Amino acid sequence: QVQLVESGGGLAQPGGSLRLSCAASESIFRILIMGWYRQVPGKQRELVAMVGDSGRTTYDDSVKGRFTISRDNAKNTVTLQMNNLKPEDTAVYYCKYKTTTKENVIRDYWGQGTQVTVSS
Repeated sequence: QVQLVESGGGLAQPGGSLRLSCAASESIFRILIMGWYRQVPGKQRELVAMVGDSGRTTYDDSVKGRFTISRDNAKNTVTLQMNNLKPEDTAVYYCKYKTTTKENVIRDYWGQGTQVTVSS
């Protein structure tokens, strides 16, 4: 099974920046949607941003104007540039790929998560 690995998490100060990246352990025939989600204890996982195969992006209202999602189709990677970080951005961030195989089977893959902590 394809494994997704996030990187770039860590500690940042309010107003600071972090860049998260997600990479797949093996080649993927086609990635329809790449997305970033986050989750804090006691709350459901929520969508932060996504980018489709057309390049169309969607952002949660809480991160609009601060976060930017982008995909590199040649490398099968997705990044989340996070600027002007706020303490409420603190969460475990997960990447997710919605993919299709050569045989047209749709499969979703999730990363293990990377901790982002925003604190002074």
